[in-house]
Amino acid sequence: MKTIAALQNLVTAASLDFEPSAAELDAIEVEMPLIRAEVALLDAQIMTIDRPATELDTRRVRRARNRVLAARRDLANRAASTLTGGAA
Repeated sequence: MKTIAALQNLVTAASLDFEPSAAELDAIEVEMPLIRAEVALLDAQIMTIDRPATELDTRRVRRARNRVLAARRDLANRAASTLTGGAA
């Protein structure tokens, strides 16, 4: 009978106790407007799950979707400007 053994090192809980680096926290801070917009869109969509959508619900979802698109655009433009050094 053959024994089965793991070929990789064991993962311990100690390896998961690290704090995020300053660069990771900065990246989260940069993406926070998009995260907030996506949460607002999700909230608007959740409100319409269990009942028929009214005109107000439709507007709320549309506005939230537009905010997500604007936040994505702003984030993409910011990333593009840092790659090009700010020159357009």
